[in-house]
Amino acid sequence: MSLQLLGHVELPGNIKPGGFDHAAIHCGSGRLYVAHTANDALDVIDCVRNRYLHSIANLAGVAGALVSDKQNLVFTSNRGENTVGIFAPDNEAGLAKVGVGIRPNGLAYDSGRDLLLAANVGDPDVPDSFTLSLVNAKDQRVIASVRVPGRTRWTVFDAQGEFFYINIAARAQIVVLASREPDRIARTIAIPAPGPHGLDFDPEQRRLFCACDAKQLVILEADSGK
Repeated sequence: MSLQLLGHVELPGNIKPGGFDHAAIHCGSGRLYVAHTANDALDVIDCVRNRYLHSIANLAGVAGALVSDKQNLVFTSNRGENTVGIFAPDNEAGLAKVGVGIRPNGLAYDSGRDLLLAANVGDPDVPDSFTLSLVNAKDQRVIASVRVPGRTRWTVFDAQGEFFYINIAARAQIVVLASREPDRIARTIAIPAPGPHGLDFDPEQRRLFCACDAKQLVILEADSGK
């Protein structure tokens, strides 16, 4: 299968140095949410008509964007203000912010438990700041904070096994949390390549795809870690 360029969508110019980060699509509305980090805003794109609609402002250092079609929610990680944002696509004015750990980045969501995980990049100069924040999205409050052994990268959720998987840059590994026991690390999986960064999950084959800074893609059995 080859990809074909269909067109371009013009977005607002950068207000300050930087660019964009993660993006996520809400299938119900056909809207794409793009973290425009340089503008502290989430750009909203109509994918049906391929046009820019508007931006959601005042999201300092926004880095992560995640959508739950099942719960009709959009989440953001706002690295510049140590918060996550929560809103419904049809109620952007109702956006709520919840304070989490230092420099939240990666996001994953258990829709069954309404549990949002924010993987906090932390600050090397602040002891014990490499953490995971678990947020009850309905009550909009942090219910647990878990220390991890290094800087976090991206994270995904396995709905069948009810596990969160979180990349750790160094030592290279994946940390696993069970969503039924989100206040502790269930196990870790060693990664044989430096710098785990991007992460995705294949639910049918129960495989993890870990893209590393060492220009290697590591494919693992999620349950065994092999």
